[in-house]
Amino acid sequence: MVDVVTEIEIRRPRVAVAAYAANPENAPAWYSNIKAVRWETAPAMALGSKVAFRAQFLGKSLEYVYEFTELDPGRKLVMRTAQGPFPMQTTYTWTEAAGGSTRMTLRNTGTPPGFPAVVNLVMAPMMRRAMRKDLAKLKSLLEGGGSQATQEKTQRKDKS
Repeated sequence: MVDVVTEIEIRRPRVAVAAYAANPENAPAWYSNIKAVRWETAPAMALGSKVAFRAQFLGKSLEYVYEFTELDPGRKLVMRTAQGPFPMQTTYTWTEAAGGSTRMTLRNTGTPPGFPAVVNLVMAPMMRRAMRKDLAKLKSLLEGGGSQATQEKTQRKDKS
């Protein structure tokens, strides 16, 4: 069993961080391993919605479908693999932090089949490094270190 939790504080309002991070179409912009995203159901954030991801991890191309299993807009999102190489659950939570910032927590849990416990000891630190890097990229994008188009899109969401 792999269970990895990382978090970061982002100097943006909770609703803005959650709106951007929860939108699967934004995943390739901040997840280094995700190369493509495609809706399997109508593109709407709802319980039961499914999204297909194509990713690169440990030198291998992975394709998997996540299903939204818990959704509290602006506060929590839980996705579980409906199809893919191994069962995985990803949880995002967003809480308000000092000065109008947001604390985002990213948690991945799963049990890769055919991987002995010793490999899991190696896999968890690799996942943790990748997740920290991804959250740092998200922070950079949302705090203004990203492209102008991303900044403008995020600013528009703040106003709505």
